[in-house]
Amino acid sequence: MLTFIVRRLLWTVLVMFVITVVVFVIFFKTPGVDPARAIAGRNPSAQVLQEIRAQFGLDRPLPIQYADMMKSLFVTRDLVSYSNQGVKVVPEIVAATPATLSLVFGAAVIWVVMAIAVGVAAALFRGTVFDPLLMVVALIGISAPVFWLGEVANLITQGTLHDTFLFSWVPPLGYNPFFQDPWLWFKGLIIPWITLSVLYIGFYGRVLRANILETQNEDFVRTARAKGLSERRVLLRHTLRTSMITFVSLFGLDFGALVAGGALLIEVVFAIHGVGYLTWQALANLDLPTIMATVVYGAFFIVLVNAIVDIAYAWLDPRIRPT
Repeated sequence: MLTFIVRRLLWTVLVMFVITVVVFVIFFKTPGVDPARAIAGRNPSAQVLQEIRAQFGLDRPLPIQYADMMKSLFVTRDLVSYSNQGVKVVPEIVAATPATLSLVFGAAVIWVVMAIAVGVAAALFRGTVFDPLLMVVALIGISAPVFWLGEVANLITQGTLHDTFLFSWVPPLGYNPFFQDPWLWFKGLIIPWITLSVLYIGFYGRVLRANILETQNEDFVRTARAKGLSERRVLLRHTLRTSMITFVSLFGLDFGALVAGGALLIEVVFAIHGVGYLTWQALANLDLPTIMATVVYGAFFIVLVNAIVDIAYAWLDPRIRPT
């Protein structure tokens, strides 16, 4: 197992290096993309463009530009925004990260707990009226666009019913730091948590149900029943654990993508100034350093979470471990 973990971490480092190279080339050396023009504004003269290239090191050889960019991003952390040269990109991302992590972690807890409950319940009540009813509700959750749900939630909680006893406790839109007021932090995120988790509850519940039903026909499950184990123990220690392999793999991909900025729509709708919101602003201003930094940041989380998922997968299923 230790060999597998070390090998997987080494691959993670290599993948991150390749990603940084690819992202740098896409943003700074794609034909038709000129960062100097983005900085200079409309109709700049050739002299102004040349001065900007010299100031930002854009006239240097490509490997040196890449090395300087990575140094500014990871070592000195003084990479400057093109649209607002008084703002350093890395501190901006660091400041936005707690909001994104708070949003995604809370939603993940809700969707994992509820998806397991829905999947197990649907599998246990297979053949009854509850099974198709649960699956229909899950399908509705999958089909509802998350930005539409967010807007409807805002319309109800911030507008129509905000002055009633049901939602008078909901604070204004925005993110309230946890260490300033934990209770206000919780109240401000509960609606975004529920909105973001609805999609994943339905999807993961259907996946888990299918895996449980498939696993129940395996030989090791029949053997466990033949040994006289209770149905509860068979479900929790054998059927559910094996069925969670696909669940964990999907969770790693989705969780990493959301932390990497996939929660952008929720952050914009609920005015949560996280990494997704920062990326959205950078895209609107064509701020290449900020866009590149958020993409690299996002790739880091996705690769890291996938490494953790692979390790968890190996723990759940020893057959994939190296011999």
